[in-house]
Parts: sequence; structure tokens; C-alpha cells
Amino acid sequence: METNILIIDDSETIRREIVQILKAHSLSTFCHEAGDGLEGLKLLLGIKIDLVLCDVEMPRMDGFRFLSMVRARNELRDIPVILLTGKDDRGSKISGLEQGANDYITKPFDDGELVARVKVHLKIKRLQDQLRKANELLTEVSHTDHLTGLYNRRYLMDVLEREFSRARRNGGFLSLLIIDIDRFKDINDRYGHQGGDLVLAEAASVFRDQLRSYDIAVRFGGDEFVAVLPGTAPSEAMSVAERVRKAIEESRFPGDMTQIRLTFSIGVAVHPADGIETVADFIREADCSLYRAKGQGRNRIEGPFLGAMASA
Repeated sequence: METNILIIDDSETIRREIVQILKAHSLSTFCHEAGDGLEGLKLLLGIKIDLVLCDVEMPRMDGFRFLSMVRARNELRDIPVILLTGKDDRGSKISGLEQGANDYITKPFDDGELVARVKVHLKIKRLQDQLRKANELLTEVSHTDHLTGLYNRRYLMDVLEREFSRARRNGGFLSLLIIDIDRFKDINDRYGHQGGDLVLAEAASVFRDQLRSYDIAVRFGGDEFVAVLPGTAPSEAMSVAERVRKAIEESRFPGDMTQIRLTFSIGVAVHPADGIETVADFIREADCSLYRAKGQGRNRIEGPFLGAMASA
């Protein structure tokens, strides 16, 4: 595993000594050097660093100032910083630790002590990184539908609340599509649930591919999908819906499922609009439009004041 350590000290001799110690104990793949806090901060912003060894007394930007700048930035906050100082006074150590230093080493330092402290903080950093990745994966799993890979209903409600509030605050458009696979029960009855799952996964893939990079694709439940379209006016929402409808109509399935001709019915709602004051109103409006699309013969799009678009 690659390890990057940044050494900040205005003494080139000290920097060279630390590099030699770290290399001798195989603690760093790459050692980066800086002569003061300002130079060190620039390196830190451009390179992924796992640990910083920083002198306290330096020109331009000292160690305390460097530390406060690092801890003020979210992307740098978790990087361990060990302060180095020639002053062995209790007040300086307490001040450094209170400002966010992870450890303190007094110069001239003992090689064994330096190695031990570096090992400890690199191990803690690796454990923290593993925990963060595990939490990120857990969050992703909790927001994702396992069959289709789309976002799930729980995530939909979070994102809808956020986007709906933003649209109301900024006065922009927000559009919502609710999509239902036509006669999906017939597919399940003929091909079984395994075949139905294959159709759902393929339909989700086609659906997602037709959306724009900033749209949000969701499996709403069963054979229903939802698209949240931020900043999308009525005419744009209709264009996106028609692209989705046409793409699924043209999709084909392999093997013994070649006879399937899949179609979507799509209901559209757009905010702002009369009667839409809450997220619940918004979903209900799109659902009513979907109900009309199903009632008018399926494989079509319905929405308030949008008119209707059906297959030719």
C-alpha cells in the first residue's frame, strides 16, 4: 500500500534525517518536503498525504498557523499531524494539542520514538480510512435497490424534499416522472419471477440511460420507476419522458423472451403548479397523470397542462 508522508521543517538537515529514518524502517513510499507551513499547505492541497511531520517554529507560516489552516478544511481535517519542536515546555505542547495536533515530538528526537509514533498514527489513519469507506458503502447500499442498481424509495423521499425546497426557494422548475411497466403481471405469469426480474433489470437500465447526468433515477417499488428532473420545465420534462417511452418500446430481449414487447406508461408532474404545495401533492399529481395514461390505453405520457403523447 502506497504511503505518503509530508515533512515540513525549515532545516534541510532535519528533513533529510527524518527521510532517512522513515526509509530505513519502510514507513513511507514517498517522502515530500517543504521548508515552511505555506509551502507545506500547497503540497498538501495537491497530493494525497497520509501523515504530516511539522516543525513549530518556521518563517512565513509556523506550525501552529499551518495546523489551524489544515483543520479548517474538511478535505484535510482527518490527516494526522505530528508537531516537532525544540522547546520542551508543557504550555507549547498543550497549545498544539488543543489546536488539533495528533502528537508532539521534542527535538532532538530519538529515532525509536519517532518511528513508534509514526507507526501508531499511520495505523490509526488506515483504520479511519477503512471505517469511512465501510460507512460510505453502507450508505450506498441503504440508498440502492439491489435488483436494478437504481436509487430506492427511501433515497427518493430525501432527494425530493431537498429538490422541492430548493425549487420553492429559488423559483425554478422541478419535474417528476412516475413510470409503470405495462402489463408486467402478464410477463411474470408467463416467464416466472426470475424472468420478471430480468425484465425489471433491463427496463431499469434502459430508463437510466435515457436520463441526463443530473437527473435522479429511482425504483419506486414493484414495476414502477421514478425520475426526478431538477430545473426542468414542462416541455423539457415531456421530451425526457418521450425519450424514455420510445427507448423501452424499441428494446428487445434475448432467448425465449424475444416475444416480449415492453412499453411504459408515464405520468408527469411539474412544480410550480396550482395545488402542489408539498412533496405529497407532487407525487399524487404525477400518480394521477400515470393513472390517466394507463386508462387511455397505455404506452403513453400524461401530465397536467402538457396534453398527452402516445405511441404512433
